[in-house]
Amino acid sequence: MLQFQLLSTHGAQGHARRGRLTLNHGVVETPIFMPVGTYGTVKGVMPQSLHDMGAQIILGNTFHLWMRPGLDVLQQFGGLHQFENWHKPILTDSGGFQVWSLGDMRKISEEGVKFSSPVNGDKLFLTPEISMQIQTVLNSDIVMQFDECTPYETKGHITTEREARTSMELSLRWARRCQAEFARLNNPNALFGIVQGGMFEGLRQESLEQLVEMDFPGYAIGGVSVGEPKEDMQRITAHTPHRLPAHKPRYMMGVGTPEDMVYAVQHGVDMFDCVMPTRNARNGHTFTRFGDLKIRNAKHRSDQRPIDETCTCYACAGSSGTPYAAGGREGFSRAYLHHLDKCGEMLGPMLSTIHNLHYYLNLMREIRAAMDAGSFDAFVAQFHADRARGV
Repeated sequence: MLQFQLLSTHGAQGHARRGRLTLNHGVVETPIFMPVGTYGTVKGVMPQSLHDMGAQIILGNTFHLWMRPGLDVLQQFGGLHQFENWHKPILTDSGGFQVWSLGDMRKISEEGVKFSSPVNGDKLFLTPEISMQIQTVLNSDIVMQFDECTPYETKGHITTEREARTSMELSLRWARRCQAEFARLNNPNALFGIVQGGMFEGLRQESLEQLVEMDFPGYAIGGVSVGEPKEDMQRITAHTPHRLPAHKPRYMMGVGTPEDMVYAVQHGVDMFDCVMPTRNARNGHTFTRFGDLKIRNAKHRSDQRPIDETCTCYACAGSSGTPYAAGGREGFSRAYLHHLDKCGEMLGPMLSTIHNLHYYLNLMREIRAAMDAGSFDAFVAQFHADRARGV
């Protein structure tokens, strides 16, 4: 089940959208960022913390959950929600990107992908049908079609238009097979098609038109943030999302930096996921309203301020939620986080992860509020000015 309400449009071209998505496990206000929970957990974060920071929907990873713990275990729990104790919506990717990332360990054919398990070396075969069967067991609210992720380059060779076409056409044939299997399984959730086509607008348009003919409940833009130059990514972002049906949700996969997300919202994207806030946090890299902060830098050794003086997350404001700039002093200092990182203490990346995810979710919350107030353009200008200021 999926219902999407387009509440308002914004921006100079009217492409930015404020929406509301109703799924089997709850309502999602858009634009929204979705924290990535690869193995049934968002790394380093309690489900309660996700709830407290305003997460409305999270990701699970079909490929990795198929490997471990396996479908027999997940079936006992009736799916992923009960297993990981998260009762709001979940989106699962199809496994296509993970299989693509195996490189020489996999062999792609019309039927599907043969590969060696990265866990124990077993020979495995993943097809569009098997991906749908796995995701039906997972009972995720949004199911992604099994696709081939078109790379920007392979071992120094930049993908040609002909190669991108072959890949895109395979993904379209797989989309039809996914749709047929999804219907056969009577899956009560929603299946999204994925627009591919590499860095070629003509191929993107073909992919888009054929997927729209198939009438999916929602659509994703795949094959971006795969190593291409920023200008190419922006070119595809400016081309594709706003051409998708206005009455259906649009999801840009694997994007991105705060600037990437704001740019994509301006061009009609509703949903985002990315490992950047969690992965970067584990490497001492945090995002703030006023630019990025690297906690490992020696200049933070005795700094009493939190990561972001305007932030209300637990790391910056403690349990009171009062930001440092408003007189709150319950958060953790940059000096303390620097110390934890130096000592390899696990609390350091946990606090940084809470902050980064809160920052991403709060950015989306502020975008929605600006849209509701009719001041989206002013918000975008202030966002860029603040981020350029620096910490």
